[in-house]
Amino acid sequence: MVAGATGLVGREILAALLADKTYKKVVAVGRRALSLEHPRLVQQIIDISKPTVLPKADDMFIALGTTIKVAGSQAAFRAVDLEAVVALARAAQAAGASRLGVVSAMGADAGSKVFYNRVKGEMEDALAALGFTTLVIARPSMLAGERGALNQPVRQGERIALLLSRTLKPLIPSNYRSIAAKDVALALTDSLKTSKPGSYRLLSGQMQGAAQRQRGSAPIA
Repeated sequence: MVAGATGLVGREILAALLADKTYKKVVAVGRRALSLEHPRLVQQIIDISKPTVLPKADDMFIALGTTIKVAGSQAAFRAVDLEAVVALARAAQAAGASRLGVVSAMGADAGSKVFYNRVKGEMEDALAALGFTTLVIARPSMLAGERGALNQPVRQGERIALLLSRTLKPLIPSNYRSIAAKDVALALTDSLKTSKPGSYRLLSGQMQGAAQRQRGSAPIA
């Protein structure tokens, strides 16, 4: 099951799961329907803030996220990036999911003075307390991907930051370089499927080049 499949990373998570034939069925849950059709894809429209009953699933992937600018306030941001994520995880667990993969962010820390990082850290702590057999949290740095196809605005500041990140790549620590959304998705889905029971955090540097590695060639650092 996937929540957030209309987003940059969620879209890639859904594609990875549909390409993996070990999954007999993939359920996409969200506020609006996807234009995508696939013989193993089932869609269910839900209120992500109050998911009461979710379909049965073994694995749950959550890739929800917004910005304070888009949300409109800190409270609205928390409602999506913390409260909705935890509510979905609880509902998935009640539906039988024992493994959970979630997209968070580099710098997540419940004790941070930075609001964004603090909320992400609180979310991670809340999920860890739920007791999933396997929990994998992906912490990407700045995401690179085509937002236009998702009807998401291209942010000028983000465009400049991505350009600088690519230009200065050799000088930037791997955890803080921009990262392709597909790399995050493939690293997260593969880790959840292959990891032993326990809790894991995938830092951005670990996920860099996941798509290339899956094709059998290691990336050039």
